[in-house]
Amino acid sequence: MTTETGISTDRTPATRYHRRTASRILADLARPGLFGTAAARPVRRFEYTATELSPEPGSHLTFSQRLYLERFMRPCRADEVTSATHRMTWTDSAGIPNTGFYRADGLGPLVPIATREAVLLLWEQIDAESALADRITDLTVDAREVLEATTTDHEPLDIFRVGIESAGRALAQHALLAGRTPYRSAAEFARALRDSGIFTAVATRWFWELQTSTYRRGMIPVTLRVTEDGALRYPAGTLATLRAMKDATISDAHRVMHRATTEEGLSVPAAIARYHDDLDLISRQYALLPSAEHPTCLAAVTHRADDENYSLLPVVVRRFVDAFAELASRCEPVAVPRPDAPDDRPVAAADREFSVPDMTCKHCVRTIGGVLESMDIPVVEIDLDTKRVVAEFRSPRNRARAFEALRDGGYNPVSRAADIAPAPRPR
Repeated sequence: MTTETGISTDRTPATRYHRRTASRILADLARPGLFGTAAARPVRRFEYTATELSPEPGSHLTFSQRLYLERFMRPCRADEVTSATHRMTWTDSAGIPNTGFYRADGLGPLVPIATREAVLLLWEQIDAESALADRITDLTVDAREVLEATTTDHEPLDIFRVGIESAGRALAQHALLAGRTPYRSAAEFARALRDSGIFTAVATRWFWELQTSTYRRGMIPVTLRVTEDGALRYPAGTLATLRAMKDATISDAHRVMHRATTEEGLSVPAAIARYHDDLDLISRQYALLPSAEHPTCLAAVTHRADDENYSLLPVVVRRFVDAFAELASRCEPVAVPRPDAPDDRPVAAADREFSVPDMTCKHCVRTIGGVLESMDIPVVEIDLDTKRVVAEFRSPRNRARAFEALRDGGYNPVSRAADIAPAPRPR
């Protein structure tokens, strides 16, 4: 039996999975109004610490970047990747530690800081839209089951929050290429990306894991060309490489599921559970994708409503770029020296707690917890909203090794007390 949307009423993940219906659910929630109002931001001074990245000998990539390239980005070549020159840490206006990357020959540390502030502002605005919260409360059981089967994060507010953060990632990553464009201010560059359709290109050409993992490693696997009228475009070679990487990821996910459900005779839920490490929460969506369908971001799908075309992505991008351009003029980055390394003392209560600034979704939570547990480090708490982790380290050496393992996975843990710049000061 199926509903009028073509969704089977069977309650298994395979039959509830439907990308266009999930996209329509999100569009119907957002179209009457996604953003409320939030307090204006004062000018703030953000102190940050910066560390120069160390490429491997004879390469412009670090060990972590090269490893990820070789394992997960075929057929992308090293010369198609641009790396950051510096990793930075700072505390945002919400008091949350953050990690970002920038190039010294580009727009510098302002972009990561202003990007984070724009994300925080838009999060406040969607939280302030009470009518949106009411529409989410009124969602039918069928609609919730479609979201659960189709999306990585299942709660609509979480999905919108991650989508806003994805727009921020796209801007911060492409800023690594800003020095090769005629745009010399952060606001001008952001507007050029918007007007050139680059945010849409990311949503339709990239795949989720590629964006999040390369972002966490301070690398971007594309180049930009500038047209005569100043528009920014992906060259044909970049488009071909992105398509090939996406096809390879989909093929890998299909291959795992086919083996599990045919040769091993597992049900779809059992296959997902057994091969979670192969599929993870993101590739699972590709494992369930029909073979003839090529996925695009749910926010980029156009729907017809009230005799008009509606797409969620342009709404978010316009609001984000406007907020970023305004906040870029209100953020004052100030470099401060890195604090001295702590001495080798027994693990104190405060040392059990740290932050992972680039922990952005439930997949990150599961991955970080898995890394720690694989090292026999009990995890007490992982809080996605505050990016806070509490774990039972055996010694300072054990803690340092865990941090290195997380960095090898593309995450950048920082001590909440010692390794981050102080909170910003309004003025």
